[in-house]
Amino acid sequence: MRALIWDLGGTLVDTYPDVDRALAEAVRAQPDEPLRREVAMLTRRSSSEAIAVLASRHDLPEAHLRAAYEATKRHWAEHPPPLMDGAEELMEAARDAGALNLVATHRDRDSASALLDGLGLAVDDMVCAPDGYPRKPAPDMVRALLARHRLAPGECLAVGDRPADVEAAEAAGVDGVLLETPGIPLEAPGARRIHSLRALIPEFRRGGAGD
Repeated sequence: MRALIWDLGGTLVDTYPDVDRALAEAVRAQPDEPLRREVAMLTRRSSSEAIAVLASRHDLPEAHLRAAYEATKRHWAEHPPPLMDGAEELMEAARDAGALNLVATHRDRDSASALLDGLGLAVDDMVCAPDGYPRKPAPDMVRALLARHRLAPGECLAVGDRPADVEAAEAAGVDGVLLETPGIPLEAPGARRIHSLRALIPEFRRGGAGD
């Protein structure tokens, strides 16, 4: 294996708790459990979709919810969210095997870089949809990383927390793995599913790059 292609928020960095809390509290100052679950189900599809749907369902201006989301990102500048459990170990296993840690994310570059910098996290390369790539499940970001690093699809593994991440990888010929959030069902027929990033560590301990 020569590269691991990461999604960023919700896969490499544990952004969901802060985002879910901010959106739920933007809908209701003291959100109950059904509202929290409603928000969590929506954000696992996309933050933009969550904002649009919540605004419509709860008769709120989208700008109100968007402001709550943007405030969360500003909060991260001083208090970044943690890495996902097992992320550091998996990155290290890939690195030790001679493989690259690459990122394909929907976030704008400033936001994505701020998350990585706040955690002191170095990746080998990153592509961001706002740089001019269509959003997943389009495979363009994955293909761009393959081309940049002269990687064959079969030499790589991709991991993400949304079905679109897996679809983008598979469309580019890369094996995709879905990192599931416990209690949040996701429609991804046929996808390989894991509940912990640690499940992928053996993929990089079977040998070095190229295996």
